[in-house]
Amino acid sequence: MGYKHTNTKGKSYFLNSKDVELKGGRNQTIYYFSKDERAESCDLPAGKQVVESPKTGLPFVKGK
Repeated sequence: MGYKHTNTKGKSYFLNSKDVELKGGRNQTIYYFSKDERAESCDLPAGKQVVESPKTGLPFVKGK
């Protein structure tokens, strides 16, 4: 089971990660939240924190 975040509105979100190749050929790991737990679930990486959008309540990962 990966990282689970419950926002201020009481909804739960699961952190997922995916490796993508950018146009310049560089590889990068992206992090995103989903309402259901998926095979791509991961733990919160070191040096990152979860921040919530004040308007929508959607969480996102941000560097410290």
